Amino acid sequence: MSREVVTGYCWPQSATAGEQVGLHLSSSGGRPVRVEVARVGAQRDVVFRDDSVGADEHETPKDASSKGSGWPVALTLDVDPTWRSGYYEVVLEIDVGDKVRRDYAFFVVRPSLGAGAARVVLALATNTWNAYNDFGGPNLYTGGTHVSMQRPMAAGYLYKPPGKGRRVTGTGAPDPQNAAHVGYIQLNHLSGYAGSAGWPDWELPFIEWAEGQGFEIGVCTNADLEEHPEVLDGARLYLSVGHDEYWSMGMRDTVEAFIARGGNAAFFSGNTSLWQVRIEGDDHDVMVGYKGFFKNDPLIETDREPEVTTFWSDVMTGRPENHMTGVSFTRGGYHRIGRNVTAGLGGYTVHRAGHWIFDGTGLGYGDVLGAGATVVGYECDGCVFTYRDGLPYPTGEDGTPATFEILGTCPTQHFTRETAPRPPKPGEPSELEYIASRVFGTRDPEAMERIRHGHAVLGAYTNKAGATVVTSGSTDWAHGLAGRDPQIEQITRNILTRLGSR
Repeated sequence: MSREVVTGYCWPQSATAGEQVGLHLSSSGGRPVRVEVARVGAQRDVVFRDDSVGADEHETPKDASSKGSGWPVALTLDVDPTWRSGYYEVVLEIDVGDKVRRDYAFFVVRPSLGAGAARVVLALATNTWNAYNDFGGPNLYTGGTHVSMQRPMAAGYLYKPPGKGRRVTGTGAPDPQNAAHVGYIQLNHLSGYAGSAGWPDWELPFIEWAEGQGFEIGVCTNADLEEHPEVLDGARLYLSVGHDEYWSMGMRDTVEAFIARGGNAAFFSGNTSLWQVRIEGDDHDVMVGYKGFFKNDPLIETDREPEVTTFWSDVMTGRPENHMTGVSFTRGGYHRIGRNVTAGLGGYTVHRAGHWIFDGTGLGYGDVLGAGATVVGYECDGCVFTYRDGLPYPTGEDGTPATFEILGTCPTQHFTRETAPRPPKPGEPSELEYIASRVFGTRDPEAMERIRHGHAVLGAYTNKAGATVVTSGSTDWAHGLAGRDPQIEQITRNILTRLGSR
């Protein structure tokens, strides 16, 4: 190690009562590690503490990002039956002179089955965390195509200190280069991608608020939806929160089957299920995502081509996320980030104030929802719509269900060469060009114009089985709960109460 630190990770990342979780550690100079494990929700409940866990110092392999760190287990945790389902924070500390070095790991306790099954289950966006994690090598944004789950999370993904610029979304004066956020990342020595993924910005404030309101929330990981689809057995409401970008076919199959048999879903998230990924490896611990290099995916031009890791809305895949959520990032884009809608409202213009989600909010037609907390920001999802008698209606041409009601909208745009914070290299397509080429099979000017002007769309639909699906169409809904916006709180309360009840 280049400096004296402690770091580690848990495997497996989720467990249930009676199972074990291994804590893999590396400690500079082989210093003993103080380990504290706490369930984090409305309260922080410590369930385990050991002030002197033996740990050796281990090198980080050059291929750690794709094949894992490979460190031995330093401590085995037995999941006690009294440990409730939830996110468990693992705090790691060593003493270096008169200073304390600290790092974080995590694991999840899955919901119980049978009579004690959770009515509301939130799946952490751990696939997205892993896609952006740049510990030990490239992530899916810097040339990697395989990312291991068996390695530490880079700084900023599991803990962030308070401070101006913590959110990647601009919340004050127009800031086209996101200077406040860049400065925050540099000041706190965090990963440059920590604004895009991780626990602190979205799931943490949502769970803190929901449990504080008396709602019981079962928690699982993205991968659990594929490896342990029974986590939704007995549930009434499935939740996606924040930035939930990467979905495997197994995840889609589990959630869509849940909805098809009458289970409700609320996507308080954006950029949701844009990219298809695969979970591979003997331990199901490697996530595969070729993304823009999808032509290198070994499944292309095989009988498994529907599993190629490209857009779910790709002409090759033919399974747009609209079928599940009602909306898609391909018809949305960015709000208050880069040079995209930098001075936008940060909230939704309300179109159908009579819908039940607005009960008790006092909102009327044309009012703006959530602007004070900037609940529309970063990455947003929308759908193709047209106006009739002054109100927006989905056309359905992009896969949005016919029963989908557009309740609120806010303008967004995709990155072009001129508006992207990280401009494409010469010869590479801009995001606008790339999306057009994959959704329409061409990047001619007419195709790009069809998606140049997007929207964050707040909406809902009900299927033939009676399941209701609600979407916020933005990553940043949870910030309205963190900021205690009374109307965002009331809408969230309405959704959890109505859709999460038996």
